[in-house]
Amino acid sequence: MLEQSLVIIKPDGVKKGIIGEIITTFEKRGLTIKEMKMTTLETDVVKEHYAHLSDKPFFQDVIDFMISGPVVCLILEGPSGISVIRQMVGATNPLEAAPGTIRANFAFESGSNVIHASDSVEAANDEIKRFFA
Repeated sequence: MLEQSLVIIKPDGVKKGIIGEIITTFEKRGLTIKEMKMTTLETDVVKEHYAHLSDKPFFQDVIDFMISGPVVCLILEGPSGISVIRQMVGATNPLEAAPGTIRANFAFESGSNVIHASDSVEAANDEIKRFFA
């Protein structure tokens, strides 16, 4: 079954100049880019997106990081897209990410882990509406 996912290449990924490598990784796997844009996120959108972390002491750090520079937002589609993309992205903490995953290859800490990917079909639907309204 084809599934869509929101993927965000975060400010650290953009600053490192690895947008092309990340996109190529997804394309080589057979995923299709349905939409893509580079943008600088607004604080309100980031607060809504990370609302589930609002009670955490690092919440403001996440917001500050996500608005610190441009990001690349993508809608990717493929068979079992959510699980395939999550597997390719790797664990939230790059030090725990499996070798060969995007986070293992390009990130060093949880706070700036290069990429976001939807974790469920429901989340993907909400996130796609949020970032591609």
